[in-house]
Amino acid sequence: MAFPFFGDDKSTVARLLSTLPQQGRIEWIGLRAARRTEPIAVFEAEVLTDARLAGDHASLKPGGKRQLTLVQHEHLAAVAGFLGMTEPVAPGRLRRNLVVSGLNLLALKGRQIQLGEEVILDITGECHPCSRMEEELGPGGYNAMRGHGGLTAHIAQGGTIRVGDAVRVLPAAPAPEKEDNKKPAAKGSGLS
Repeated sequence: MAFPFFGDDKSTVARLLSTLPQQGRIEWIGLRAARRTEPIAVFEAEVLTDARLAGDHASLKPGGKRQLTLVQHEHLAAVAGFLGMTEPVAPGRLRRNLVVSGLNLLALKGRQIQLGEEVILDITGECHPCSRMEEELGPGGYNAMRGHGGLTAHIAQGGTIRVGDAVRVLPAAPAPEKEDNKKPAAKGSGLS
């Protein structure tokens, strides 16, 4: 099959960025009852619109860009490898709410995703590691997590999610049409 995109202009890059036919899967859900407590793995969770996961300590900040955090399942082994561990890092040690497999999360920045049948997230940016990773993972933990910290999200629509639920990328909204800012042609220019 021939490669479907030709040229090397911005429209080609935009088409490449929007091509995400893969479907992911929720592998782990974690809740922290209070700040600095160990996350508790749960099979299902209620996601509260424009808020947080029910039972999680995260602050209720309407319109917040960090209402929920996600990390790539495939990165658990990478982080462990950087630290000389033989087994993947346990998800709770990374202090994220969700672990997702099967999708390159970094490709989702600025997009919407659907978790299960109800929940819709606006992916708002990267979830950079903090100094807590050094405390949790040992010397080098902060640097091992760089580029593997996952993403932050705003909860656009709540509902119930479960381990095993599908994670789908929603179609990108069409770009708004630009207004034509051209000035009318001058009289006598032959362009009117």
